[in-house]
Amino acid sequence: MSGTDDARTSLAAAAALLAPARPSVAEQVLHAFDHPGAYLRDHAGRLANRGVDEPVPGLAWIALVDALTDHRLLAELDWKEDPQEVRSQLRGLDSRPSVDPWVLVGEDEMLLPTDEFLRSCGRHYGDVGAALAVLDIESDCYPVVCLRAARVQELTALANRAGFTAWALGV
Repeated sequence: MSGTDDARTSLAAAAALLAPARPSVAEQVLHAFDHPGAYLRDHAGRLANRGVDEPVPGLAWIALVDALTDHRLLAELDWKEDPQEVRSQLRGLDSRPSVDPWVLVGEDEMLLPTDEFLRSCGRHYGDVGAALAVLDIESDCYPVVCLRAARVQELTALANRAGFTAWALGV
């Protein structure tokens, strides 16, 4: 399998892992991978907000972030987001765990800077069998997904094979 084929397959697998019941996510990612110019035209407004006005190497990864956001499977958090807003956005994810990890979060943790608070959240999610992971788009934000803790290494490996970076928070 060529590097391009492996990247394409890995992107599709990452999309399926993070949005198993939503095949349109993988379709959007593969459209960006296979036809970056057409994808750029189709999503020009949204991509312009990211400063993307021409096909870039990470376009398919950005498409994954945007598609997951559209399906309430990703929270894009600013690097200086208030912990209450982080909490609100993570609670709004359709992929959140059925057991509420927020009962484990102490009041003192709500005063932490964003990066420390997210690592703390990741540890608490791990306590209930879930994981928080960042899909790095080389920006000053944290695109955060929630998935089963047992699948986080699979996600990071798929991202790596596709030429991108994902990492678990709080492990």
